Amino acid sequence: MKQTKATRCIMFFFRLIPLGLRKKIFTSALLLFYHVSPKKRLIALHNLRCAYPEKDMAEIVKIARGVFRHVGIVIAEFFELPYIKKENLHQWVEFDGLDNLKKALAQNQGVLAVGSHFGNWELMTIAIPMAAKPMHIIHRPLDNPVLEDTLAWVRTLHGNVLVPKEGSARKILQLLRKNEIAGILGDQNVAAREGVFVDFFGRPACTAVGTAVLAMRTEAPVLPAFMPRMPNGKYKFVIKPPVKVAVTGDDQADILVNTQRFTKVVEDIVRQYPDQWFWVHQRWKTKPCQKE
Repeated sequence: MKQTKATRCIMFFFRLIPLGLRKKIFTSALLLFYHVSPKKRLIALHNLRCAYPEKDMAEIVKIARGVFRHVGIVIAEFFELPYIKKENLHQWVEFDGLDNLKKALAQNQGVLAVGSHFGNWELMTIAIPMAAKPMHIIHRPLDNPVLEDTLAWVRTLHGNVLVPKEGSARKILQLLRKNEIAGILGDQNVAAREGVFVDFFGRPACTAVGTAVLAMRTEAPVLPAFMPRMPNGKYKFVIKPPVKVAVTGDDQADILVNTQRFTKVVEDIVRQYPDQWFWVHQRWKTKPCQKE
């Protein structure tokens, strides 16, 4: 994808600031935003309080502040992504489970790589094509055209292709038949008509069914993939074994079971690193009563 003038200016400006200083600037800005934006702060605190009823409020606040700090780090590091090459990828990422991806591709049925807004999810768009092959990223274009162009340019630097989420099912089926990788972030709230309610941190969360339907229809392996930040500042690219997909002939029951399994994998990784998931998102916005 061609770099626009606005994207070029943005990348040039922020690259003038050394990474260490840039992290301090963005983490300070996001922590300030935590204090001056009661709406976002309260969403994060409410979500965390409901997800971790066993934790006291001091610990909940600590995690919430950590979430905003983490987002600041991810934003600061974003401007380094175009300059990561195979030669220096090891300075950023260590792999845990890369063989799972290679074995899945060897089945020649395509791969559904399921991630979430966790860790440094943008770094995955750089690491996967370098370590394996480019992927097709299912995404919803941002409303801001400048930010959309900047994200799209970085995400497609190494051969990835962006596939608009709206009406993408047929396109993904074609890609899987060609043994391509389809990258999907499956951790956001959807409208009642678009999903099923599954348990996520002890609460019913309306979750998109597309991944389950595609997996059942194609037998493509579903590989959860996450990029948590380690204490030393590097990232561990965790690619888990394929999630077992239920296909019993009862499609509605299978969709529910499989969507729950995919969601459970996300919950498990978030529980390990609670301050690295985007708790500011209104994940439980859609209520079961809206399904009726």
